[in-house]
Amino acid sequence: MDLKKLQEPLPANMIEFRIKTTKDNKVLLLAYKDARADMRRLDEAVGPLNWTRHHARDNHNCVVSIWDQEKGEWVSKEDTGTESNSDAEKGLASDSFKRACFNWGIGRELYDYPQIWVQLKANEMRDGKPLPWAIKSWTWENWFTDGSLVALRATDKNGEVRFQWKR
Repeated sequence: MDLKKLQEPLPANMIEFRIKTTKDNKVLLLAYKDARADMRRLDEAVGPLNWTRHHARDNHNCVVSIWDQEKGEWVSKEDTGTESNSDAEKGLASDSFKRACFNWGIGRELYDYPQIWVQLKANEMRDGKPLPWAIKSWTWENWFTDGSLVALRATDKNGEVRFQWKR
């Protein structure tokens, strides 16, 4: 079991950003991982046949188990999720899985990300609301030292820096 590989910070291409709130043409973005990022990391770190997931309580809980060759047994971590607004049942299963994977250390560094406030341009807003594509086309880069986030940057499709942060 390679826990260090499991707990390495996620590269920027495995992290997504969504808008939490809007104020005065600025948006507060939240960094998050989706369930596919967890599955990829588990496959890379322990192999696709050496982990499993099990859902209980109508998908409220998820148990992620990893085979420990040294112990000769499955080691498990569990957590509870919440429903999503768009697809309650699927969102619940996905959220409980992602939370169980946080317990294994996957993406735990996302809790250390700074607040990401970004000024949107006029063509990225309509009727005071951000357009869905406004941040989806941005390219994000993250840099880590000893597992800690030390810099974060987003550039738009024209190469303009839209967000930059350094520790």
